[in-house]
Amino acid sequence: MIRASQGRRIALALVAIPLLFAAIARLQARIDAQTRTVAREKEELLLTSGPVLKKLSLGYEALLADIYWTRAVQYYGGWIGDSDAKFQLLWPLLDVTTTLDPHLVVAYRFGAIFLSEPQPIGAGQPERAVQLVKRGIRENPGEWKLGADLGFLYFWHFHDYVDSAGAYLAASKNPEAPEWVRLMAARMSDRGDALQTSKLVWAEIYQTTTNKEVRRQALQHVEGLKALDDERHLDALSEEFRKKYGRYPESVEELRDKGYLTGIPRDAHGYPYQMGKDGKTHLDPRSPIQTQLVPPNAIQPPPVETHE
Repeated sequence: MIRASQGRRIALALVAIPLLFAAIARLQARIDAQTRTVAREKEELLLTSGPVLKKLSLGYEALLADIYWTRAVQYYGGWIGDSDAKFQLLWPLLDVTTTLDPHLVVAYRFGAIFLSEPQPIGAGQPERAVQLVKRGIRENPGEWKLGADLGFLYFWHFHDYVDSAGAYLAASKNPEAPEWVRLMAARMSDRGDALQTSKLVWAEIYQTTTNKEVRRQALQHVEGLKALDDERHLDALSEEFRKKYGRYPESVEELRDKGYLTGIPRDAHGYPYQMGKDGKTHLDPRSPIQTQLVPPNAIQPPPVETHE
């Protein structure tokens, strides 16, 4: 009886595994053909059903998860930047990947980036990104980076400082989480000052990254954000000057001469700030600093990782 039972299982595996990989091959062919419609036929329901695939995998869930994650990345890469991009298969692919292997952390982290970025860079579905990362946190409670990712999603895409603070605070309770995660929770709680938060994030990236290009980008943002902060402060002083004297100051030097400043503020490269006739402060034209804000997740992700 035991041998008969084993024989039936082996026979089932010999039948099921070829069918399963045939289904995956069909999915690859559809993606390569830039298929845009999900679940039009019954076969597609099989391909986009994580629970069904998990039952058919016969212990090969991790392998199938790697295959689906690779296809998700290829699918995303095939559409990125296309003005007609809808990314209709992106969520089903990520859903299946993380159902097959709930511990494939890279799929949650980079999948959230793919989903949340606005079209045509991404799917423009930050709600789905939050859903994906929450699933990752539930399945991988020891991964503090997922909690930090959730905090950033709430902050950057929804300006939801309450939930962002909660996510960062929960992540900071992990013994392996660095101190900056707690600092982010505190900053989010402090009425969500977006500029100050960005400064903290980019400063943390600058201090911790080992990638020279990423470090260079982070330094540019730290300097630019500091300049923006300085300009806002000087603009506020300029407005106070106008209320008292009925006109804007002619220069930053006049603010100093009238006692609003103790010296002449300079940017990170030593250039003094200048002031226009409208009372608005700006950088010296010779300064190399750029004040364009770019989110930390705009840095290009590293090569695709696979489950080992």
